[in-house]
Amino acid sequence: MSDESQTAETLNESSEPAAGPTPETTPAELAKPDPAEVLAAEVADLKEKLLRTLAEMENLRRRTEKEVRDAREYAITAFARDLLSVGDNLARAVEAVPEEVRQSADVVLKGLIDGVDLTGRDLAKTLEKHGVKKLEPMGGRFDPNVHQAMFEVPNADVASGTVLQVLQDGYVIGERVLRPALVGVSKGGPKPAANLDKSV
Repeated sequence: MSDESQTAETLNESSEPAAGPTPETTPAELAKPDPAEVLAAEVADLKEKLLRTLAEMENLRRRTEKEVRDAREYAITAFARDLLSVGDNLARAVEAVPEEVRQSADVVLKGLIDGVDLTGRDLAKTLEKHGVKKLEPMGGRFDPNVHQAMFEVPNADVASGTVLQVLQDGYVIGERVLRPALVGVSKGGPKPAANLDKSV
């Protein structure tokens, strides 16, 4: 073999890549996220969004139920408040007739008085049937949430802040005050006991 052919073979061999270990992953491939991890992150994100949406829907359902319940319970508030003055006037009409006049009244007048009284009681029952309840503050502790103090009564025998007189009946509808009771409250007595029944 001539020197020229040996040189050509040497050049051809040197131009071929050197045999040896090649790296399995390139830096560009290392930077790519694992598809399984990407899918797992997406699933976790979607699960969190689903749970948040379900919680929001549950809160909306509860809020809507409460609003419907309140609307049903308090829909007659304005109407009931107007009817209270009708009941007051019926009671005043009966109270305006002195007891001795009632006793000596003829059948017609007695029937009229009894009719007005019965109408007032029937009105009170109808209001109560629809959630309007009369407050009973007499002898209980004054509660500014449901009572309105009109004056103070000096009385050393009862605890201060005790309701001694009711000028106008108060009413609640559900848990709301429809009309506060107008009351006279004691003062000058001993401090009220902590466990004094807060009667409404």
